Amino acid sequence: MKHMKVYLDNAATTAMDPAVVEEMYFYMKDDFGNPSSTHSFGRKTRVAIDLARKRVAHHINAEPSEIIFTSGGTEADNMAIKCSIEDLGLKHAITSAIEHHAVLYPLEEMAKQGKIKLSLVNVDDKGRIDLDHLRELLATNDRTFVSLMHANNEIGNLLPLKEVGEICAEFDAILHSDTVQTIAHYNLDVKDLKIHFITCAGHKFHGPKGCGFLYINSDVKINPMIRGGAQERNMRAGTENVYGIMGLAKALDIAYAELDHHAAHIQGLKSYMKAQLMEILPDVRFNGDVDGDSLYTVLNVCLPSSDKNEMMLFNLDIEGIAVSGGSACSSGSNVGSHVLTAIGSPMDRPAVRFSFSKYTTKEEIDYTIDKLKFIYQLEIA
Repeated sequence: MKHMKVYLDNAATTAMDPAVVEEMYFYMKDDFGNPSSTHSFGRKTRVAIDLARKRVAHHINAEPSEIIFTSGGTEADNMAIKCSIEDLGLKHAITSAIEHHAVLYPLEEMAKQGKIKLSLVNVDDKGRIDLDHLRELLATNDRTFVSLMHANNEIGNLLPLKEVGEICAEFDAILHSDTVQTIAHYNLDVKDLKIHFITCAGHKFHGPKGCGFLYINSDVKINPMIRGGAQERNMRAGTENVYGIMGLAKALDIAYAELDHHAAHIQGLKSYMKAQLMEILPDVRFNGDVDGDSLYTVLNVCLPSSDKNEMMLFNLDIEGIAVSGGSACSSGSNVGSHVLTAIGSPMDRPAVRFSFSKYTTKEEIDYTIDKLKFIYQLEIA
């Protein structure tokens, strides 16, 4: 098989859709005015941003006024967390040990500063959230800020978001969900979810890096985290990233127009790769709830213990295959994956995360399997 360049790290970032690049280039080259300017150049880009906001809101059944464009998912997560806790007077927060660091770090910092009491809801060895424990934590504490991600970026677990929203509503809790891995891959209806905040990063669905948004339920009133000008309806100061916003909106339009087709294609590739891995490596395991509610774009593989594993990512890279990897932490003696540590993934079995997109092909999966056979040739001879 000829040498190929195979990109299987789409949970980290995706290649931009050519139509998105074209859309962005127009606003870089022609409609470049500052949206805050009152002359015709500025008015033209202001109208474009307002229309983009309406398009984005439509896709999640929100109101345009509930969409705040940000620099990405991390800023959106931080804004939801810090502004809610400070402006709504919340003294208790609940999250889990498998959240993205964009959620864990600001919450841990606020707990260290004495601003909140922080509780971690239990997760099992598949990474599933214990909803009974969530209810117990809500029932035994003051009004709470809850942050639980819709899909885990490392192991792909899906949260029953609607059920979590109903539980939080019983206790008048504020619910935030990092939906960075699921927006544009699943249909989300914020009016049906009983949720206050969701977050988005455009580069996870073939849009640009450096642009995302925060959905803020109109029932919640918070102050801006970044202060200065009156941009974003006085909620986020700073000149808008016009071409980023236009690229994000275009990518979202494309994703939802083609969602069912691409979801079927990607799920098929994930299932095929899982079956092929089980065939060539009988001792292979999978991290997360791979046979249950799982993100169709992510497959986290727990490789058999072998002297081949230490150089696995390097060897795959040499063969032209881009993936992510990790291992569980060993009591602070090494810096590993906090997610794999939380679910008790074996430290002697490194993990490789394969993540797929609409551009991934079966030929690329076959090539990857072939190279894994080559790397493990002594074990599978």
